[in-house]
Amino acid sequence: MELEKINRIKPDEMTSTERMDALLAGKPIDRVPLTNFGIREFCAKNVGYTIADVYNDPEKSFYAQLWTMEQYGFQLEPNLAYASYGSWEFGGEVKMPSGKWEQAPQIKRHPIETEANAWDLTLPDITKAGMLPTMMQFSKIVEKNGLPIQPFVSPPFTTVGNLCGVERLCRWMYKKPQVVHHLLQLATDHAVAVAKHWVDTFGVENVYAREGTATESNQIISPKHFERFVLPYEKQLHERILSLGIKRFFNCHICGDEEMNLPYWVQVAMGELGLVSFDHDTDLDESIKYFGETCIIAGNINTSVLQTGTPQEVYELARQCIEKGRKAPRGFMLSAGCGVPPMAPPYNIYMMRKAIDDFGWYK
Repeated sequence: MELEKINRIKPDEMTSTERMDALLAGKPIDRVPLTNFGIREFCAKNVGYTIADVYNDPEKSFYAQLWTMEQYGFQLEPNLAYASYGSWEFGGEVKMPSGKWEQAPQIKRHPIETEANAWDLTLPDITKAGMLPTMMQFSKIVEKNGLPIQPFVSPPFTTVGNLCGVERLCRWMYKKPQVVHHLLQLATDHAVAVAKHWVDTFGVENVYAREGTATESNQIISPKHFERFVLPYEKQLHERILSLGIKRFFNCHICGDEEMNLPYWVQVAMGELGLVSFDHDTDLDESIKYFGETCIIAGNINTSVLQTGTPQEVYELARQCIEKGRKAPRGFMLSAGCGVPPMAPPYNIYMMRKAIDDFGWYK
């Protein structure tokens, strides 16, 4: 192919900061932003680090994300979180990723194996527990670089699943619901305490809350159980964190198939124009129907296709997401439906940006 015939990315008309400021202010922006909320492991591989470095070395984690975001034009700032949060923090054990196919910390031992363990569980010291000290070091690097700080607020139901195991949690919802409610309140209190610790350390003006749900998916629980065991604690969690002075949840990632939960999720406060992102199993049209008037919407390319699909397949999925997302009244950001697989071909990630260039301009 002749060099002059190769398609090139159109120069942006706004800087990353200008685009985000305008988006949050409800003003017009030049194009659909590209973002992702679970890209840490891909970033590590992208710059030559190990995946474990993301979780063991705050400085490597920060710069791996920063450099990769610069390379691909991702919007939003580096962050540190992990899906198994809670088990280690409450006294269990995790294993850091080491094998070729291991992508994140895995639970080795749950802190709760019996009902007695559940009643005896107490809140941990948030200055010492699990990965929280590493997360705090990471946030101090973020602050030093003048970027917004995004502490991870672990959702109560997912946290409890990490404390006792999802299978046990599901049995206890039927047989020992009082135990589940006890643990959900502990998890809620812990998440609020973490957010307050970050606000006390950094001040409220530069802190946004991040949350990533997973066990709440309808692939695991019914909408009926969501209403009973998830909704009351999510409402409490968000209201208490916003009462600290934090302006918004940025991002609240609703993972898996949660389409039947959307009538409940919309009852949860996201703050002053929050951001909600969705997995590919939840249709963007439905997401916009419920959240489009109050939140920025992000989503939701199938992550399996990012790793195993062709560039053309990724490009087509991105086009479909952009065409749906552009209709969101308060704004849309293109992203993967969940974490970007570490082994995803780099060109597939580039195709997300290429699709924005071809279909995502507002002018």
